Amino acid sequence: MNNLAYEEEIWEEMLNGQIVAMSPRPAVNHNVVAYNIVTVFKIFLKGKTCSAFGEVDVFLTDKDRVIPDVVVVCDRNKIKTNGIHGAPDLVAEVLSPKTQKNDRGYKKNLYEKCGVKEYWIVDAEHRSVEVNLLKDGVFYLDEIYAIYPDYVIEGMTEEERSRVPAGFVTSLFPDLTISLEDVFEGRF
Repeated sequence: MNNLAYEEEIWEEMLNGQIVAMSPRPAVNHNVVAYNIVTVFKIFLKGKTCSAFGEVDVFLTDKDRVIPDVVVVCDRNKIKTNGIHGAPDLVAEVLSPKTQKNDRGYKKNLYEKCGVKEYWIVDAEHRSVEVNLLKDGVFYLDEIYAIYPDYVIEGMTEEERSRVPAGFVTSLFPDLTISLEDVFEGRF
């Protein structure tokens, strides 16, 4: 009898010249949220110059090759058959327990240094999106958008509830409102 062993593809990034394995594979909620974000951009960008990608190699420096969850690239010259060469316009990383330190630390600094205009840190479990915008070569936290748990909403006044945003506009596309429900739809 022939037993076929399942071999999982191991994804690796290179951060500052060091190979970093990206396993185990992301959890279901991580994948659902990343796919939702790519879908929002794919639909909006259809027929436009910019393109959205999920989990594609991004070559930023000689020592840094990353695989973000979502990228948006508006300079088509950066798109090659083996990945993106140069800084995307927007990067979104969906946090995982193993990778969140790099997402908030080294990779955030790398994206800033390389000129990514907008960087999102997405927390699928807490249903939040931190939007960092590049200004004068430095990221600043523009806003944190979140779907609040019921117990928080119940403790708010009607006026406070009316000020809780249901979505946000990305700095790259002022005519695109991103619904938080669309981002986190289908989570388990």
